[in-house]
Amino acid sequence: MFFKDKTLLITGGTGSFGNAVLKRFCKMYVGEIRIFSRDEKKQDDMRHDLEAFFPNLSDKVRFYIGDIRDADSVKSAMHGVNYVFHAAALKQVPSCEFFPIEAVKTNVFGTENVMNAAIDEGAEKVICLSTDKAAYPVNAMGISKAMMEKAVVAKSRAVSGKKTKLCCTRYGNVLCSRGSVIPLWIEQIKNSQPITITDPAMTRFIMSLDEAVDLVLFAFKKGESGDILVQKAPACTVETQARAVCELFSYDPNNIKVIGARHGEKAYETLLTLEESVHAQDMGDFYRIPCDKRGLNYDKNLPKNMSVDSCEFNSNNTRLLSVQEVKEKLLSLEYIKDELGSYTMQK
Repeated sequence: MFFKDKTLLITGGTGSFGNAVLKRFCKMYVGEIRIFSRDEKKQDDMRHDLEAFFPNLSDKVRFYIGDIRDADSVKSAMHGVNYVFHAAALKQVPSCEFFPIEAVKTNVFGTENVMNAAIDEGAEKVICLSTDKAAYPVNAMGISKAMMEKAVVAKSRAVSGKKTKLCCTRYGNVLCSRGSVIPLWIEQIKNSQPITITDPAMTRFIMSLDEAVDLVLFAFKKGESGDILVQKAPACTVETQARAVCELFSYDPNNIKVIGARHGEKAYETLLTLEESVHAQDMGDFYRIPCDKRGLNYDKNLPKNMSVDSCEFNSNNTRLLSVQEVKEKLLSLEYIKDELGSYTMQK
């Protein structure tokens, strides 16, 4: 009942996360949901889908055209908002490698605009969505998201004691989300083309959109200002994921083609760094990384030494799923069920 009669704002609300959150909120007594994004076509599509499939929710959803880079457009959508789910971002690793300043403008300065508007308008809580690529970042997308996290934590210290609380969630690859690899593979299968993979041995955390929403709602309920909340996700190799898709669609795994790592890609991803593990709190299915509230007068602070038990949490040392386990996870997704149905009819 946290959201009963409350007004929620979702930035980047027409994306995969925004759609998943809306479906979850269909079962809650939300007062109003505001979708803030740049793309009028996606907003129009979402509006029609809501009217067709969720008529009980459609009257509660309001659409705002704007860009998080534009502080004024964010502020105009923020008036009267209680809670903010900040999902707007540039997320494609290769694109950010070629246009790193654009990643900074959206992922860092855009987030600053969202936080400032929320604080000025008296919103109660802001949850900012981050990524495993922000931990030990080596690519522009990860670096910009790491700076976003730093900006959130720093802002939480600066406004300590004020009404607005600021948190981050950090998670890995979301299966079948917009722009992710599995929809590409399915399209290649439908066109009888080779499935292209980067490096078979790469490992990646995987989770469903529902699990991503679970993490964000957990952060909303349990997170303190300045926290970064991390889900203990399983992982698999890229080859395992590709073979699982081939088996589901009865496609010859010999049609898998290795094309090599793209710009900025890592061999494995990290959700919790060694340094963070020193003070992270184990919360069952999640880790909580609390804000370090020490000031700049380090000589007045007690030292924090690395524990011999400290260990980073990465996609190599978490539980690696088998092909069968990945298939089972994929079969739980409505997107895969729909694609399998249409592919069977096509054949």
